[in-house]
Amino acid sequence: MEKTATMTAAVPESWRAALDPVLGSPEARKLGGFLKSEEAAGKSIFPPRGCRLRALELTPLDKVKVVILGQDPYHRPGQAHGLAFSVPEGIRIPPSLVNIYKELASDCGVEAAAHGNLENWARQGVLLLNNALTVEEGRAGSHQSLGWEAITDAAVAAVAAKSDPCVFLLWGSHARRKAQRVPGLGKGEHLVLTAPHPSPLSAHSGFFGCRHFSQANAFLESHGRGRIDW
Repeated sequence: MEKTATMTAAVPESWRAALDPVLGSPEARKLGGFLKSEEAAGKSIFPPRGCRLRALELTPLDKVKVVILGQDPYHRPGQAHGLAFSVPEGIRIPPSLVNIYKELASDCGVEAAAHGNLENWARQGVLLLNNALTVEEGRAGSHQSLGWEAITDAAVAAVAAKSDPCVFLLWGSHARRKAQRVPGLGKGEHLVLTAPHPSPLSAHSGFFGCRHFSQANAFLESHGRGRIDW
């Protein structure tokens, strides 16, 4: 994240009302200062500047149909580009996304893509949002609990406050805990589906066979919102 003022200016217009209050908080200013000092010290932070709000840029608040929550960006060079679980074309597909594609094939008969770029999902209204939006190279989870959570919580709460019914796909305990911080999420008009994380360590414990993709489309279509072309 850049200085707070720059960060605020970078927030897409549709998300401004929801995020501006938290971006003006001392916590956000502290986060901005931390990232600036880390970069000044020569540390590699992923994704690079300009990509950190990509999920919000590609999926305006009024267009959100589905929310998929991740933990933090991939921490190897070239992987992270601002969307949870996604990697740019030409980068090896990570194991969790391989398993997501396997479940999608089993659930909906969709052939696995040859790449891991999920921008097409994002442009259709799938908000692919990580809990923390940056990470230090080679140090998974290194930017958790430094201030990003307040910002991404506010984004999730903004979707939960929408009158248009949306689907929340909560994979793993980390995503469930984040959703629990959003007041009333499970009591509104939205569909909330939970499953284990798609990582190789837990996918066989209930992610495989969860059928979240077909359930999401059935719900969206029943509410006149149109299906996602997974």
